[in-house]
Amino acid sequence: MPAAPVVDLLSDTLTQPTDAMRRAMADAPVGDDVFGEDPTVRRLEERVAELLGHEDALFAPTGSMANQLCLRLHVAHGEELIADSLAHVLRAEMGAAAVLSGISSRSWVAEHGLLDAAQPLALMIPDGGTYQVNTRLVVVENTHNFGGGTVQPLDQIEALRAGTQPRGVAMHLDGARLWNAHIATGVPLATYGALFDTVSVCLSKGLGAPVGSVLVGSGDLMAKARIWRKRFGGGMRQVGILAAAGLHALDHHVERLADDHARARRFAEAAAAAAPGSIDPQRVQTNIVVLDVAGAGWTPAAFVEEAGRRGIRLYPVSTTAVRLVWHLDVDDAGTDRAIAELVPLLERGPLST
Repeated sequence: MPAAPVVDLLSDTLTQPTDAMRRAMADAPVGDDVFGEDPTVRRLEERVAELLGHEDALFAPTGSMANQLCLRLHVAHGEELIADSLAHVLRAEMGAAAVLSGISSRSWVAEHGLLDAAQPLALMIPDGGTYQVNTRLVVVENTHNFGGGTVQPLDQIEALRAGTQPRGVAMHLDGARLWNAHIATGVPLATYGALFDTVSVCLSKGLGAPVGSVLVGSGDLMAKARIWRKRFGGGMRQVGILAAAGLHALDHHVERLADDHARARRFAEAAAAAAPGSIDPQRVQTNIVVLDVAGAGWTPAAFVEEAGRRGIRLYPVSTTAVRLVWHLDVDDAGTDRAIAELVPLLERGPLST
């Protein structure tokens, strides 16, 4: 009897392009995008700029590059950005802001990654004088990856904007999973976009494209970003084949994110019923579950190893927890199997496997 297929909950970056997406990629008209001559890329950039309510947009090969371009636009050498301590720009981009752009950073602690505007407003130093570093940018992540896919409260973003704008501090939204926040809350993408000077969104996570992110901002900022993209090595040639995947995803894969959210919540409810300390299902707002396994006697590494033996791939996200991420390629049957294989591990602990 053949082995059951792996249920891959490691990340939503693992999705495979659908057959329809592959056809769209194969049929895409292309040109040299370094010269601004790829018509499919321009269609994608215009579409995303319109969705987010900004003047212009730029296609980038990765989410990290999109973020780093935006940071470089706002912060000069020797100046600083601030973000919460779990933010992707601080925790998962290899110190790129410091290495590539000479940017300092400081952080505040945010429970589950959720924004309390008072914290960055108290932390920032817009005029540091001769001894302190000038704060030029606040970065907000929505949804918040390491916070467990949490959605940022709109009123707190608005309060932050009201406090930063008069003091000349810019705001960047790391919106890699902003599509998920939009589906979870119904808040229009342009409402989020209007509160930030720049926004980056990812096409290769929940939307299921193989490659690509888009950053948006003013026309002047995007013209500068195009130069910095080239300096960072991100200029690409006939890249419309990738932009076509993004356009297909926008047409066909946004609304279905609600299915990922429902499946993640269903798993969380099953886990909480078996091991109440492992997860609060009410905190599962989108497609990410951060599951505490230490309370059941597991180390994250051991839990991941045992789950792998049972055909379920996970990611150890801290010293006490693992992360599970639902996406286009995990259906109801895969969710049922994850529940059947993982929930008993929480009930029995490592000594009974």
